[in-house]
Amino acid sequence: MRKNFEFNKQKSIVRSHLQLIKAVSQLIADAGIGGSRFQHSLAIINNFANGDKQMKNVNFPAEVKDLTKRIRTVLMATAQMKEHEKDPEMLVDLQYSLANSYASTPELRRTWLESMAKIHARNGDLSEAAMCYIHIAALIAEYLKRKGLFSMGWPAFLSITPNIKEEGAMKEDSGMQDTPYNENILVEQLELCVEYLWKSERYELIAEVNKPIIAVFEKQRDFKRLSDLYYDIHRSYLKVAEVVNSEKRLFGRYYRVAFYGQGFFEEEEGKEYIYKEPKLTGLSEISQRLMKLYADKFGIDNVKIIQDSNKVNPKDLDPKYAYIQVTYVTPFFEEKEAEDRKTDFEMHHNINRFVFETPFTLSGKKHGGVEEQCKRRTILTTSHLFPYVKKRIQVISQTSTELNPIEVAIDEMSKKVSELNQLCTMEEVDMIRLQLKLQGSVSVKVNAGPMAYARAFLEETNAKRYPDNQVKLLKEIFRQFAEACGHALDVNERLIKEDQFEYQGEMKSHYKDMLSELSAVMNEQVRSSIFVLVALNEGG
Repeated sequence: MRKNFEFNKQKSIVRSHLQLIKAVSQLIADAGIGGSRFQHSLAIINNFANGDKQMKNVNFPAEVKDLTKRIRTVLMATAQMKEHEKDPEMLVDLQYSLANSYASTPELRRTWLESMAKIHARNGDLSEAAMCYIHIAALIAEYLKRKGLFSMGWPAFLSITPNIKEEGAMKEDSGMQDTPYNENILVEQLELCVEYLWKSERYELIAEVNKPIIAVFEKQRDFKRLSDLYYDIHRSYLKVAEVVNSEKRLFGRYYRVAFYGQGFFEEEEGKEYIYKEPKLTGLSEISQRLMKLYADKFGIDNVKIIQDSNKVNPKDLDPKYAYIQVTYVTPFFEEKEAEDRKTDFEMHHNINRFVFETPFTLSGKKHGGVEEQCKRRTILTTSHLFPYVKKRIQVISQTSTELNPIEVAIDEMSKKVSELNQLCTMEEVDMIRLQLKLQGSVSVKVNAGPMAYARAFLEETNAKRYPDNQVKLLKEIFRQFAEACGHALDVNERLIKEDQFEYQGEMKSHYKDMLSELSAVMNEQVRSSIFVLVALNEGG
């Protein structure tokens, strides 16, 4: 180590670092080292470094300490992997910590990222497998760039995922020359990325991942492979055009999972994660999976699932049990960002904020009439963006806001307007969803739906109880709602076949009743310009 330090002009021991970490990894695999004697040997190495008087005033002892610390990390993670081999989230987390400990050793970091990809693929988490392979490609590209062998490094992958900046942490030294990478290996890796992007239905990323391959083929003047590559990119865009807003692609569902019970979860206690589950995984499904997983670890009588989304006070919990709180969450976007994210893919790519809502009333009950129904909106932020090399990401911050009853009405009605407008402006209108939304919007019900909000907050005697600006805002939203319903009816009428003419007539009748009722409640004439135009055309 000392000779390597002197050879590197007293800057680092990277070559020794790489060789030792490689050797330890191989020994772990072959002989299962890591006992007390090995730990004692690491302590002796540290003592020698600290006791070397000639190296007292340079950073040699710190370099040695860093190396032995990394070796211990590898040993601990390997032991824990055996303990958690049936827990896919924990297993991937441990392998991720190992991959990070090898930031200075591209070949070993690649090994653990590949191992993570295989676990993801086995469990059907194909987007995560694709991300592991993309991180490996960025790692190889960065290595080649630093060696002067390729023009693109890790920043070339930033447009795919900002998480990729992790691959810029590679240490630079002569020890890197032990890694046998070249452009052809990069191309093979990128082709594997493309394969998993097809499998995970993230077609929008295929052209971007192919850009470094294009650079290689252009440099090699391999026009045949360039032609084939551009055809594949052409196919990927055709696929995007086919499915872009069809909602046929199922990018997964998200759940907030929190762990309580120091005696069971140890360092995981009190931590919250967002879990990304495949396809249409329901709340009961993930709850049962986690229940079984932790019941096998701690005993079935010692594990309890909390499905209430209220904030948990650990002091109120019985220390005899391991508690797991599971809450369904959805991606959250500020208004401007939501306008920019127009497709299903954009709503599920590079996201790190999630929201869930908890209903409550001031009387203490969970649910009440619309005039007493409040809700708490909680926004969670994760440390990295989904999709990532891991399928669960830790929550690093959260904010909560409480909405009073009229604010709940404003929020719910705004959502209805937005949903109706979105359904009407789709290239291929989803008739089933449109008709379901229409039915729930225009049928006048006394104690439920939009009219319940109108009566509770906009009737003259009731409106006086609420701030004037909020009443005005809700009135404006109801005008937009009437317009959106009229537009939806018009779209539906243009697309239905003869067997639904009677149904359309009923919907129109309900809509007229709703407009009449709304006009009486708001004390003004409420109408839809589209519906009026259609009525005039029919009359003329």
